Amino acid sequence: MRSAKYERDTKETRIAVAVDLDGEGKSDISTGIGFFDHMLDQIARHAPLDLTVAAKGDLHIDGHHTVEDVGIALGKAVDQALGDRKGIARYGDAHVPLDEALSRVVVDVSGRPFLVFGVAFPAAKIGEFDTELVREFFQAFATNARIGLHVEALRGVNSHHIAECCFKGFARALGKATAPDPRRGGVVPSTKGTLTG
Repeated sequence: MRSAKYERDTKETRIAVAVDLDGEGKSDISTGIGFFDHMLDQIARHAPLDLTVAAKGDLHIDGHHTVEDVGIALGKAVDQALGDRKGIARYGDAHVPLDEALSRVVVDVSGRPFLVFGVAFPAAKIGEFDTELVREFFQAFATNARIGLHVEALRGVNSHHIAECCFKGFARALGKATAPDPRRGGVVPSTKGTLTG
């Protein structure tokens, strides 16, 4: 059973996440931030995995705490769902285009959290969504899922397209990296014998 639930309750946010890494791409997402909901739906659809996110945050301030804390909660849930990480492919990569935009995302389910983020947005906002929060989400996810994550925008002029490429690329790369590799059986894909830190 490669599924997990995680709840995070602070003075700033209340978040409940459920994830099934072997799902079909179903999603039920409500964060109060329309564009962010759209991006989380891309993760579910393109990994694919089943994803439920219910978040209530201090949006009267801004979206920062909600976006970051969803990244934390989703990262923790994925980490739990992966268990001892035996038999997974470990590495995944994807190039994803959307009109003029192109992203490259690479994932290593290594147990060692790290983010390299090479994305520049022409606009500070997409609707009411602050584009700088894209990095905050990926940083929170990488740290709490304990993965190495490289996200790059190779080209693009439309901020919506650039962000969506990054999320779709992330979904594809994550799906590949966390997928069972039938050649590995129950073996951890590491010379150390562990991917848990």
